[in-house]
Amino acid sequence: MSLSEARFHDLVDATQQALEDLFDESGMDLDMENSAGVLTIKFDNGSQLIFSRQEPLRQLWLADKSGGFHFDYDEESKKWICEKSEELLGEMLERIVWERAGEKLDFDEI
Repeated sequence: MSLSEARFHDLVDATQQALEDLFDESGMDLDMENSAGVLTIKFDNGSQLIFSRQEPLRQLWLADKSGGFHFDYDEESKKWICEKSEELLGEMLERIVWERAGEKLDFDEI
């Protein structure tokens, strides 16, 4: 089942807001910018995560120094799932944030 444009935007907006809230509450030293639907998280060591919406594909994309990842939303699990690895977005973020910043954050709700 394909997501409607409105539902897709609502899901990405909610996901980006949840990410901003989680990083805000973490107390980590980082900078965040959300502009034109692109959320950028910059860690104090210079690494960054970039979340962008790909409306025609109804995907959420994540760019990291390890590569680019494309996520589809699964209505059944209510989670974003990587198109290639089938890893959940939250699981991938836990691993990446640990690798980039040495911080253990709980992304279960993402």
